[in-house]
Amino acid sequence: MALIWGYNWVVMKKVLAYVGPFNFSALRTLLGVAALFVLLPVMRQSIRLSLDLRGWLRVALLGVLQTGVFAVLMQSALLQGGVGKTSILVYTMPFWVIALAWATFGERIRGLQWLALAMAAGGLVLVLEPWGVRGSYFSEALAIGAGLAWALATIVAKWIKRDYEIGVLQLTTWQMVFGAVALCISIWVVPERPIDPAPYFYIALAYNAVLATGLAWLLWLFALQHLPAGIAGMTALATPVIGVLSGWLELGEQPGGFELGGMVLIGAALALVSLRAMARR
Repeated sequence: MALIWGYNWVVMKKVLAYVGPFNFSALRTLLGVAALFVLLPVMRQSIRLSLDLRGWLRVALLGVLQTGVFAVLMQSALLQGGVGKTSILVYTMPFWVIALAWATFGERIRGLQWLALAMAAGGLVLVLEPWGVRGSYFSEALAIGAGLAWALATIVAKWIKRDYEIGVLQLTTWQMVFGAVALCISIWVVPERPIDPAPYFYIALAYNAVLATGLAWLLWLFALQHLPAGIAGMTALATPVIGVLSGWLELGEQPGGFELGGMVLIGAALALVSLRAMARR
């Protein structure tokens, strides 16, 4: 799972030579929805959801944030930003969740969480290098915005889970349906260059639909069923690490000293958050 999702950062970066970020986000999501609708009966889960209007509105909000806004910001960040830096900045999501959960659900920030937040903040400063002379921080801002959108979506998911009983795969599928609708509307509003139907474009689409959506989600759900949540979370942390290494090896994106130090700090902070979750179990 981590190998598939980690290497996908390179795939998403390279495919932008043939298609714009809005178009690719919409197409990969539509194919991902199709893959998940095939996966539901394989996992012996019902396609139907029994929700009232408020429940459906929450699922729609989750889809717009997690599949719509998140996908477009992440893909747009990769236009100008490197694979390694973008993947690490997007994975600042858990630290935004800690702050948002405190603000919305009153969940106290405790012990190791404070240390993890401090480490992540220090790592973020090192990655951004605000003391350097640079023309733009636009791609970094987009990547951080993607992490924030993902965190907001996580809060909405907690809100849904609090009041409704929905399986993880069912919720993932239906929020992606609403996200796909939002993305399809966005490609009519935002003009982009025509798609270049090169072989790699179709390979990237197939990789995202079959492997990054269908197979990887199946592996993730299998891991959640057979491992404690904390350990499963620790394995997922390999995703940005593989993203950094893949960008380094395949695209020659070698991080500088400060940038690499910041990535290590953020990775260590993520590991600390997961270890705390494991210890609570």
